[in-house]
Amino acid sequence: MTPPPGPRDRLADARLYLCTDAREDTGDLEGFLHAALAGGVDVVQLRDKTLDVARELELQELVARVADEHNALWAVNDRADVAQLLGAPVVHMGQGDLPVPAVRTLLGAGPVLGRSTHSAAQAAAAEADPAVDYFCVGPLWATPTKPGRAAVGTGLLREVAATRPRTPWFAIGGIDAERLDEVLDAGARRVVVVRAITQAADPERAARALRDRVVERD
Repeated sequence: MTPPPGPRDRLADARLYLCTDAREDTGDLEGFLHAALAGGVDVVQLRDKTLDVARELELQELVARVADEHNALWAVNDRADVAQLLGAPVVHMGQGDLPVPAVRTLLGAGPVLGRSTHSAAQAAAAEADPAVDYFCVGPLWATPTKPGRAAVGTGLLREVAATRPRTPWFAIGGIDAERLDEVLDAGARRVVVVRAITQAADPERAARALRDRVVERD
């Protein structure tokens, strides 16, 4: 019997990655996640800097449960300790977070490890590091989720795409339905979105429309 695909195989097949806050203002995180994942989100990451650790652990367990119901991956952002406690299949680190060797020392080889990159040199370093399983390139446009972070524009996407990375990589930062074609034209075939789904009146429909358009260009 063929074993089911592991997290790395599923990540390689992923096209739509969602980052969401805890939606504490509306109290609808669970329903929102069901809708977004039903629409085709492949990976979901809870990213909310306002949460204390106890609340994050509680909500990450909810994210894990809903993601598992939809056969989707779920990711912990920045916190290797939280990822370790919960057995997260994916952990994502920024340039200012724990370095890759430290993350692997803490978590071992099991979890999928993602890395944020903001330049061609950082993308090349992520591509060359066998401990990195995927990387994100951006932010393409200024975004309130990354205040103070300079936008890199789609030119960086073209530069990275031209190197034909073997490591899966995602475009990130201000991507929505109106900008998606520009992102795809620049060579990206995987995208991370936030507001395009979190602020949609119909998250399931928004997710499905985005994913369908990405898959069409694959």
